[in-house]
Amino acid sequence: MHFLFWFVLYPLSLLPLFILYGIGAILYFFLNYVVRYRRKVIDQNLRNSFPEKSPKELAKIRKQYYWHLAQLAAEMLKMLTLSRRGVKKRYWSKNPEIVNRFFDEGRSVVLMSSHYNNWEWLVLSLDLQFKHHGVGVGKANSNKNFEKLINRARTRYGTEVVFADTVRQVFEGYESHHTPCCYMMLSDQSPSNPKSCYVTDFLNQRSGIIFGAEHYAKKYDMPVIYYQVIKDRIGHYHLEFELITDKPNEMEHGAITDKYVQLLEQTIRRQPAYWLWSHRRWKHQFN
Repeated sequence: MHFLFWFVLYPLSLLPLFILYGIGAILYFFLNYVVRYRRKVIDQNLRNSFPEKSPKELAKIRKQYYWHLAQLAAEMLKMLTLSRRGVKKRYWSKNPEIVNRFFDEGRSVVLMSSHYNNWEWLVLSLDLQFKHHGVGVGKANSNKNFEKLINRARTRYGTEVVFADTVRQVFEGYESHHTPCCYMMLSDQSPSNPKSCYVTDFLNQRSGIIFGAEHYAKKYDMPVIYYQVIKDRIGHYHLEFELITDKPNEMEHGAITDKYVQLLEQTIRRQPAYWLWSHRRWKHQFN
């Protein structure tokens, strides 16, 4: 893995993005026409999520999704060497004041969103986007060597990446010392424990939603902000933020998560090809 990273992936990441997108075009052809990458999972997810769409419309979304996936692979590769200047040029916040005002009040915030568009560049640039210290809360990779190498790239501009085994200690440590943090929590994965998730309607299906963001927001009285990543053109994105609540403990149980799900569904329906349809998000059944 170290050889692959340092002698293949890292040198490739030094290439200009337009060349990496050219390699991505080859990957797109391979995914779409040769291996038909997770075609059954993608088709089932799309059919269940958009029953009103025709087979032709769904096939178009699937084709667009494969092209998005190929571009995302190129951009994740470029993340290994993307400069600060490159990040700020290609990935910027439209209304960061919605987040930064809470830093001025001495409060941490929870950013809720999903694996939509390019989320990895936000992990990379979290400390560059806001006044807060950036903490990305993620799901651990099964390959620990790869995880260690990729996190070296993710954290080189100040972002801290934590996983389930340490997340409680990290929250407690920063909040007990009154260190304002911006916790980025992607809440669209299939829950590892279906008994501890929040169940609601999402994309025409009963869905289990990871409840950690709402739990920690209420425990530490942190504002919750939804963000969406919008693609301006290939390789260029901007972030838009919407406050869900700055008084989490005044909201009923599940209301924060329900609002997040509502906003996420609106985002996906506007441009559905940019969500990760190849993941088995509905592998658990709920009544």
